[in-house]
Amino acid sequence: MPSASVYDKEGTKVDTLDLNGKLFGQKPKPEVIHQYVKVYLANQRQGTVKRKSRSEVRGGGAKPWRQKGTGRARAGSNTSPIWVGGGRAFPPQMRDYRINLPKKMKRLALVSALSSKAFENKIKILDEIPMEVPKTKTIAELLNKLGMSESKIIFLFEGKDENLYKSGRNIKGLVFKRASLINPYDLLNSDFLIMTKKALENLEEVFAR
Repeated sequence: MPSASVYDKEGTKVDTLDLNGKLFGQKPKPEVIHQYVKVYLANQRQGTVKRKSRSEVRGGGAKPWRQKGTGRARAGSNTSPIWVGGGRAFPPQMRDYRINLPKKMKRLALVSALSSKAFENKIKILDEIPMEVPKTKTIAELLNKLGMSESKIIFLFEGKDENLYKSGRNIKGLVFKRASLINPYDLLNSDFLIMTKKALENLEEVFAR
Protein backbone atom coordinates (compact mmCIF):
# COMPACT_ATOMS: atom_id res chain seq x y z
CA MET A 1 0.00 0.00 0.00
CA PRO A 2 1.40 3.45 -0.91
CA SER A 3 2.19 5.85 1.90
CA ALA A 4 3.23 9.47 2.40
CA SER A 5 5.09 11.32 5.13
CA VAL A 6 3.23 13.78 7.33
CA TYR A 7 4.94 17.03 8.34
CA ASP A 8 4.08 19.77 10.80
CA LYS A 9 4.31 23.49 10.03
CA GLU A 10 7.99 23.47 11.07
CA GLY A 11 8.83 20.93 8.34
CA THR A 12 9.45 18.10 10.82
CA LYS A 13 8.24 14.61 9.96
CA VAL A 14 5.68 13.54 12.56
CA ASP A 15 3.97 10.52 11.02
CA THR A 16 3.53 8.25 8.00
CA LEU A 17 0.09 7.93 6.48
CA ASP A 18 -1.23 5.07 4.35
CA LEU A 19 -2.86 6.34 1.16
CA ASN A 20 -6.03 5.00 -0.38
CA GLY A 21 -5.11 2.27 -2.86
CA LYS A 22 -8.04 3.13 -5.14
CA LEU A 23 -6.52 6.55 -5.79
CA PHE A 24 -2.80 6.18 -5.18
CA GLY A 25 -2.05 2.50 -5.68
CA GLN A 26 -3.09 1.77 -9.24
CA LYS A 27 -0.83 1.07 -12.21
CA PRO A 28 -0.37 4.34 -14.14
CA LYS A 29 -1.64 4.35 -17.72
CA PRO A 30 0.41 6.90 -19.71
CA GLU A 31 -1.75 6.51 -22.81
CA VAL A 32 -4.87 7.61 -20.92
CA ILE A 33 -3.04 10.56 -19.35
CA HIS A 34 -1.80 11.56 -22.81
CA GLN A 35 -5.34 11.46 -24.17
CA TYR A 36 -6.59 13.56 -21.25
CA VAL A 37 -3.89 16.21 -21.74
CA LYS A 38 -4.72 16.50 -25.46
CA VAL A 39 -8.40 17.02 -24.63
CA TYR A 40 -7.64 19.42 -21.76
CA LEU A 41 -5.43 21.66 -23.90
CA ALA A 42 -7.90 21.60 -26.78
CA ASN A 43 -10.70 22.65 -24.45
CA GLN A 44 -8.65 25.64 -23.26
CA ARG A 45 -8.62 27.13 -26.75
CA GLN A 46 -11.12 29.95 -27.21
CA GLY A 47 -11.51 29.60 -30.96
CA THR A 48 -12.48 33.28 -31.29
CA VAL A 49 -9.96 34.25 -33.98
CA LYS A 50 -11.75 35.76 -37.00
CA ARG A 51 -10.83 37.60 -40.21
CA LYS A 52 -13.15 38.96 -42.87
CA SER A 53 -13.35 37.36 -46.28
CA ARG A 54 -13.95 39.37 -49.47
CA SER A 55 -17.69 38.87 -49.06
CA GLU A 56 -17.66 40.44 -45.57
CA VAL A 57 -15.57 43.60 -46.01
CA ARG A 58 -17.22 46.87 -46.88
CA GLY A 59 -17.17 47.77 -50.59
CA GLY A 60 -17.68 45.88 -53.80
CA GLY A 61 -20.63 46.57 -56.01
CA ALA A 62 -19.54 48.53 -59.08
CA LYS A 63 -16.52 47.48 -61.10
CA PRO A 64 -13.61 49.87 -60.24
CA TRP A 65 -12.93 50.66 -63.93
CA ARG A 66 -13.91 49.32 -67.29
CA GLN A 67 -12.50 46.04 -68.46
CA LYS A 68 -10.44 47.27 -71.42
CA GLY A 69 -8.71 50.36 -72.71
CA THR A 70 -7.22 51.78 -69.50
CA GLY A 71 -3.85 50.05 -69.67
CA ARG A 72 -4.33 48.74 -66.16
CA ALA A 73 -4.91 45.20 -65.00
CA ARG A 74 -8.44 43.96 -64.93
CA ALA A 75 -10.29 44.52 -61.64
CA GLY A 76 -13.73 43.29 -60.75
CA SER A 77 -14.07 44.44 -57.13
CA ASN A 78 -12.21 46.51 -54.56
CA THR A 79 -12.82 43.77 -52.01
CA SER A 80 -10.30 41.47 -53.71
CA PRO A 81 -7.61 40.05 -51.38
CA ILE A 82 -4.89 41.64 -53.52
CA TRP A 83 -6.28 45.12 -52.89
CA VAL A 84 -5.42 47.24 -49.86
CA GLY A 85 -8.46 47.10 -47.60
CA GLY A 86 -9.79 44.04 -49.35
CA GLY A 87 -10.89 40.82 -47.71
CA ARG A 88 -8.51 38.06 -46.77
CA ALA A 89 -8.23 34.90 -48.84
CA PHE A 90 -9.17 31.77 -46.87
CA PRO A 91 -9.46 33.65 -43.55
CA PRO A 92 -9.58 31.87 -40.17
CA GLN A 93 -13.11 31.53 -38.83
CA MET A 94 -14.51 31.09 -35.33
CA ARG A 95 -14.75 27.46 -34.30
CA ASP A 96 -15.26 25.26 -31.27
CA TYR A 97 -12.24 23.12 -30.37
CA ARG A 98 -13.92 21.29 -27.50
CA ILE A 99 -13.59 17.51 -27.31
CA ASN A 100 -15.64 15.31 -25.03
CA LEU A 101 -13.93 12.65 -22.92
CA PRO A 102 -15.86 9.93 -21.07
CA LYS A 103 -16.06 10.37 -17.29
CA LYS A 104 -14.43 6.99 -16.71
CA MET A 105 -11.40 8.03 -18.76
CA LYS A 106 -11.13 11.30 -16.83
CA ARG A 107 -11.22 9.42 -13.53
CA LEU A 108 -8.70 6.85 -14.79
CA ALA A 109 -6.33 9.62 -15.91
CA LEU A 110 -6.57 11.28 -12.49
CA VAL A 111 -5.94 8.01 -10.65
CA SER A 112 -2.97 7.31 -12.94
CA ALA A 113 -1.46 10.76 -12.26
CA LEU A 114 -1.97 10.45 -8.48
CA SER A 115 -0.55 6.92 -8.42
CA SER A 116 2.47 8.06 -10.42
CA LYS A 117 3.18 10.80 -7.88
CA ALA A 118 2.80 8.29 -5.03
CA PHE A 119 5.18 5.74 -6.62
CA GLU A 120 7.76 8.51 -7.14
CA ASN A 121 7.42 9.51 -3.47
CA LYS A 122 6.48 13.06 -4.42
CA ILE A 123 3.43 13.42 -2.19
CA LYS A 124 3.72 15.24 1.13
CA ILE A 125 0.97 15.56 3.73
CA LEU A 126 0.80 18.53 6.06
CA ASP A 127 -0.67 18.44 9.52
CA GLU A 128 -2.87 21.34 10.53
CA ILE A 129 -1.30 24.75 9.87
CA PRO A 130 -3.16 27.23 12.08
CA MET A 131 -2.68 30.74 10.70
CA GLU A 132 -4.41 33.63 12.40
CA VAL A 133 -3.19 36.07 9.75
CA PRO A 134 -1.69 35.58 6.26
CA LYS A 135 2.10 35.17 6.46
CA THR A 136 4.06 34.24 3.35
CA LYS A 137 7.25 33.72 5.34
CA THR A 138 5.73 30.72 7.17
CA ILE A 139 4.95 28.84 3.94
CA ALA A 140 8.24 29.85 2.29
CA GLU A 141 10.28 28.54 5.23
CA LEU A 142 8.26 25.32 5.27
CA LEU A 143 8.92 24.68 1.58
CA ASN A 144 12.60 25.45 2.09
CA LYS A 145 12.88 22.90 4.91
CA LEU A 146 11.16 20.30 2.73
CA GLY A 147 13.66 20.99 -0.07
CA MET A 148 11.05 22.31 -2.49
CA SER A 149 11.85 26.01 -2.63
CA GLU A 150 12.88 25.89 -6.32
CA SER A 151 10.26 23.35 -7.43
CA LYS A 152 6.88 23.54 -9.09
CA ILE A 153 4.32 22.58 -6.47
CA ILE A 154 0.58 21.96 -6.52
CA PHE A 155 -0.86 22.62 -3.05
CA LEU A 156 -4.25 21.08 -2.33
CA PHE A 157 -6.36 22.49 0.47
CA GLU A 158 -9.98 22.21 1.49
CA GLY A 159 -10.78 25.62 0.10
CA LYS A 160 -11.96 27.22 3.34
CA ASP A 161 -8.68 28.49 4.82
CA GLU A 162 -8.34 31.98 3.36
CA ASN A 163 -5.25 32.83 5.44
CA LEU A 164 -3.42 29.74 4.19
CA TYR A 165 -4.24 30.61 0.59
CA LYS A 166 -3.12 34.23 0.96
CA SER A 167 0.11 33.12 2.64
CA GLY A 168 1.29 31.15 -0.38
CA ARG A 169 -0.29 32.72 -3.44
CA ASN A 170 2.73 34.99 -4.11
CA ILE A 171 5.36 32.25 -3.92
CA LYS A 172 6.87 31.45 -7.30
CA GLY A 173 6.10 27.96 -8.54
CA LEU A 174 3.39 27.33 -5.93
CA VAL A 175 -0.17 26.84 -7.11
CA PHE A 176 -3.07 26.50 -4.68
CA LYS A 177 -6.12 24.48 -5.65
CA ARG A 178 -9.16 23.04 -3.95
CA ALA A 179 -8.81 19.29 -3.59
CA SER A 180 -12.11 18.61 -5.36
CA LEU A 181 -10.93 20.56 -8.45
CA ILE A 182 -7.63 18.77 -9.04
CA ASN A 183 -6.97 17.41 -12.53
CA PRO A 184 -4.25 15.30 -14.19
CA TYR A 185 -2.79 18.25 -16.11
CA ASP A 186 -2.03 20.16 -12.91
CA LEU A 187 -0.38 17.08 -11.43
CA LEU A 188 1.80 16.52 -14.49
CA ASN A 189 2.76 20.18 -14.52
CA SER A 190 4.15 20.02 -10.97
CA ASP A 191 7.18 18.41 -9.35
CA PHE A 192 5.52 17.76 -5.97
CA LEU A 193 2.03 17.38 -4.57
CA ILE A 194 1.36 18.79 -1.11
CA MET A 195 -1.92 18.27 0.71
CA THR A 196 -3.37 19.07 4.07
CA LYS A 197 -5.03 16.20 5.92
CA LYS A 198 -8.44 17.74 5.31
CA ALA A 199 -7.67 18.04 1.60
CA LEU A 200 -6.70 14.35 1.49
CA GLU A 201 -9.98 13.41 3.17
CA ASN A 202 -11.87 15.58 0.71
CA LEU A 203 -10.00 14.03 -2.22
CA GLU A 204 -10.85 10.51 -1.11
CA GLU A 205 -14.45 11.45 -0.41
CA VAL A 206 -14.95 12.83 -3.93
CA PHE A 207 -12.89 10.47 -6.10
CA ALA A 208 -12.49 7.18 -4.18
CA ARG A 209 -16.14 6.32 -3.82
